Amino acid sequence: MATKNLINGKYSNEIVLSDRAIHYGDGLFETIAIQNKQILCFDTHLNRLEKGCKKLKIPIPNRDIIKNEISTLIETNDQAVIKIIVSRGQGGRGYKIPEDIEPTRIISLHPWPNYSRNYSTLGIKTKVCNFRYAKNPALAGIKHLNRLEQILARSEWTDNTILEGIVMDTNNFVIEGTMSNIFCIIGRTLYTPDLSLCGVEGIVREKIIDMADKVNFSVEIKNMSLEFLLSADEVFMCNSLIGIWPVNSINEKQFSSYQQTTKITNSLIKYNFIPKL
Repeated sequence: MATKNLINGKYSNEIVLSDRAIHYGDGLFETIAIQNKQILCFDTHLNRLEKGCKKLKIPIPNRDIIKNEISTLIETNDQAVIKIIVSRGQGGRGYKIPEDIEPTRIISLHPWPNYSRNYSTLGIKTKVCNFRYAKNPALAGIKHLNRLEQILARSEWTDNTILEGIVMDTNNFVIEGTMSNIFCIIGRTLYTPDLSLCGVEGIVREKIIDMADKVNFSVEIKNMSLEFLLSADEVFMCNSLIGIWPVNSINEKQFSSYQQTTKITNSLIKYNFIPKL
């Protein structure tokens, strides 16, 4: 499948060089799973996009237009990835926000990633990154275009057997993976890090928190030390494309149980919150 792009509703592979997305990373993005031609968790993704637009003072795009443009790109593709980018639009030099804002809207269609099914059943190997996320409550939670922190954290390994890195903040609290959120299980409680100061409030993370009681789990959002994480019964990573990946190792620490993680995964698939890989 070739990548296809709609820029402000028109097929194009070109963006104006004066766009603030290029100069300052001034915008937001969402990455959405398409399965059986369905847009998974569309409204939840758009809720987060709109929350980010409000924080960055970017005019909120029309949901119906975005949904129609996604439908146009999907066509006959049963499984694919949609990426939405909303930038503040064109502007001159300098950080001052232009008075007349005309946001740029980019909707692109991408092939489904070639993830092994074993990642969901046998778990993945992870490492703890040396890089630390800076705390910034003004940007916490949203998916803004500035991803340099994630890039630097991901640059720490080239071993292809390591599928994800676990990143902490400057207080050494666990925050998330480089591309995913993290949960751990102790007994009948799901624990996930507090993201009020940094990190991305993932869509699948939100769905897990909302439906936890349906699988007889309580949820606690907390400042999580690495020692606490390593003491858990089970650990898993999640995002909109991978769904849920159980963790079988963090550095030298091994985990052998995925039983409760599998139950959570099956519930999310049942409610059509994550793709069935």
